[in-house]
Amino acid sequence: METCYRHPNRETGVHCSNCGRPICPDCMTPTPVGMRCPECSSQRTRVRTLRSTTSEPMVTYVLIALNMIVFLAEGQFGVGSASGGTRLFDKFALDGPDVANGDYWRIVSSGFLHAGLLHIFFNMYLLYLIGRMLEPAIGSVRFALVYAVSLFAGALGALIVTPDALTVGASGAVFGLMGAAAVEMSARGINPMETGIGPLIIFNLLFSFVFSGISVGGHIGGLIGGAVTGFLFLQADKRRIPRQAALGLTVALGALVFAAAVYVA
Repeated sequence: METCYRHPNRETGVHCSNCGRPICPDCMTPTPVGMRCPECSSQRTRVRTLRSTTSEPMVTYVLIALNMIVFLAEGQFGVGSASGGTRLFDKFALDGPDVANGDYWRIVSSGFLHAGLLHIFFNMYLLYLIGRMLEPAIGSVRFALVYAVSLFAGALGALIVTPDALTVGASGAVFGLMGAAAVEMSARGINPMETGIGPLIIFNLLFSFVFSGISVGGHIGGLIGGAVTGFLFLQADKRRIPRQAALGLTVALGALVFAAAVYVA
């Protein structure tokens, strides 16, 4: 992953559409032809950058903290009992039969469980990278809604493809964030394939199909859920639908996907 040419400690997948230099959210200037760096934008008046909506991606940090707390509660690194992870998986992991028996919370709780250090490391690393870019760009409320709908859609996909398997992990929600980021970039005139997002989606999808034990349905479901949610917000930004209507439709979409997961189980 490249770093911003003005802030070497910040990783980014976005490039100036004029000179091609990598730029972080603080340095991005939206223009009709894509994101520009401060030098190429040549704006005399103050420009509203992507990060002006929030100073820090607080929802991203909260989500990472929640995932880490649950991971420690599973009994990792000597915290909790040795069988804590097993008990949490038994009560909170996603599987069709238990959801069908009324354990509807598993659709949500499974997204905060992880099956090992590498599993949570990769998911939280991607959540950190994408969250720092996407949350300031679309706002914390929208970001949280994208994450929630993607989590539900990932659970729905997992229940469709592997209904009897225990499924855990935030990867469905993270895939949704990648889908929403790709939609947002395309709307701003940025080709996702020329940034880190497009190749990242393709690589992770290929990884899902090649290696066993990975929830293909969860990844694809989350990706679709995030892309659809991002599209709804895009319609509001283009004033095709009111902003409040976009929020309401997104909440309704999340409820519909959750209900569909229960029905499929």
